[in-house]
Amino acid sequence: MKVLVIGNGAREHALTWKISQSPLVDKLYVTPGNAGTAGIAQNLNIAASDVISIVKKAKELHADLVVVGPEAPLAAGIADQLQQAGIPVFGPSQAAARLETSKAFSREHMQKYGIPYAAGKTFTDYSEAKSYLEKQALPVVVKADGLAAGKGVTVASTREEAFNALQAIMETKIFGKAGDSVIIEECLLGKEVSLLAFTDGKTVVPMVPACDYKRVYDNDRGPNTGGMGSYSPPGFFDYDMILKITEAIIKPTVYAMSQEGSPYKGVLYTGLIMTDAGPKVLEFNARFGDPETQVILPRLKTDLVDIMMGVVNEKLGSTQIKWTKDACVGVVMASGGYPGDYITGFPIEVSSKVDKEIHIFYAGAKKQDGGRIVTDGGRVLTVTATGKTMKEARDKVYRNIQHIRFDGNHYRKDIAAREVT
Repeated sequence: MKVLVIGNGAREHALTWKISQSPLVDKLYVTPGNAGTAGIAQNLNIAASDVISIVKKAKELHADLVVVGPEAPLAAGIADQLQQAGIPVFGPSQAAARLETSKAFSREHMQKYGIPYAAGKTFTDYSEAKSYLEKQALPVVVKADGLAAGKGVTVASTREEAFNALQAIMETKIFGKAGDSVIIEECLLGKEVSLLAFTDGKTVVPMVPACDYKRVYDNDRGPNTGGMGSYSPPGFFDYDMILKITEAIIKPTVYAMSQEGSPYKGVLYTGLIMTDAGPKVLEFNARFGDPETQVILPRLKTDLVDIMMGVVNEKLGSTQIKWTKDACVGVVMASGGYPGDYITGFPIEVSSKVDKEIHIFYAGAKKQDGGRIVTDGGRVLTVTATGKTMKEARDKVYRNIQHIRFDGNHYRKDIAAREVT
């Protein structure tokens, strides 16, 4: 098979790494890829957002499968265009991806089908939104409706913080058209967990659960980021809970999309919060999560390409999916200043002291002429380790991360700490 992966993050490096292990794959391409994917696949110089050029290239390559990593091309309808060109694609249609690309659509969907979520309202008028916000209890959540690279949500603990977030989204337009609508929600309290599932539109198979860390600093301080680390499995979310969430939330969501005429095929990411009143949905994503993918895929024993083709051909029900019992911890190393302004171009030094079983999944990193790898983004890489216990996996990550350096780097020191204390 010839397989093309779309994207350039640590998620796509992890996907490429796992796909490269399949005996079914003969040639593997990534567009645009990064310094990590360059070592296991052929990088192509096409932006992930350039849907027309990607479809054209997939035709030229006679690709047998295209795997869509990030949300932006899904929002632009790349799955639809690839299907129209006769190219198998792993990723939902533009209509199905609205579960992620429009928070307003997602809320309407959950309300219609009785799926538990946070109380709140959607607004397109700034004055109405501000008036509503004045009357809400604190803390309160302010969300941009559209895609904002994981940075469109503010959990405001003060009225001033809430108004500033609303103004930034709707008036200043820091997220562009993604802020044409805004959602104001109650702030739910509880432990958060991500449960991803493979689905071919008929069969739903949950993955192992994971927890990620959105805030930039230890103890959940500072602004939201695209994710600063993750671990799998969370001790508070057992197998029975996986089955309960699958039956009560994920399956009804997938089946409802089929009923609505937008069959959902690919990965459905369900972000949950375990409240005193039971599990509730924080968000749906229409693809693999980042950084969750980096700790989920190392635990997958089944050939990922087999699974993806089962989804594409609507034969997921006959695919057995197996996981290891290992724990996995991933820590993101970021550029100084991230998620604000930062400087790139610093050499990344990986010491020979790094253990061989450690996975370094690159994101904002590029390979220069001569082979030197330098920083090229905010989240630079994810350092991942597995172990028989969470403590073993966590100790491995933090022991090895000290041997990876670039100027200004910072990372959270508390990833998975709550699982070992």
